[in-house]
Amino acid sequence: MLDWEIIVHYFPFLLQGTVMTLKISVIALVFGFIFGLLAALLKLSPNVILRQTGAFYVWIIRSTPLLVQLFLIYFGLPQMGIDLGPFMSGVLALAINTGAYNAETIRGGIISVPTGQMEAARSLGMGPSLTMRRIILPQAFRMAIPALGNNFVILIKDTSLVSTITLVELTLTTQRLIGSTYKPFEMYLMAAFLYAILTTTTSVLLGKLENRIAVERR
Repeated sequence: MLDWEIIVHYFPFLLQGTVMTLKISVIALVFGFIFGLLAALLKLSPNVILRQTGAFYVWIIRSTPLLVQLFLIYFGLPQMGIDLGPFMSGVLALAINTGAYNAETIRGGIISVPTGQMEAARSLGMGPSLTMRRIILPQAFRMAIPALGNNFVILIKDTSLVSTITLVELTLTTQRLIGSTYKPFEMYLMAAFLYAILTTTTSVLLGKLENRIAVERR
């Protein structure tokens, strides 16, 4: 039987952890989008050095576990005199990891825009950078929104890994409450419920955004 009294009593503490999880997710989302956009543009650059730099970033991040990347930043950087602390380390690791996946998503959106649009813009006297900013990227982002949204949902769940570097978000809050209540089933059940609320709400909002974009295209 579930101990509902325990659940009700400690629910506010879990909500505090949920707020921190959401904060980490949003900040990592913003920087992850920036990293992804830069990496996508690098991979599409005619300059071979820039192109290989972007390709290497995407390859090395997608080829290694997020947990290892997190430990490298939190435990490794202090050896070089760079101590970011748990919060910044967690956000940076999540942003870098998400950025690599966003890069491929954004790159796919860019190359899916018909080349005729680039040629038409150039015929109107628009330079490459202006064409990319005003013509190509807006269309690419519209097509990439479903995949970018999926990356954000995955990011929310991946925030649970930052509990390993003592960042007190939802997972670590749950573990600490288990240590004091000895009720792992109730605590983990509530944590799962709160994660589900976060990811489901995100999915619903993204679905509405996709529908709005689809209507605008008609």
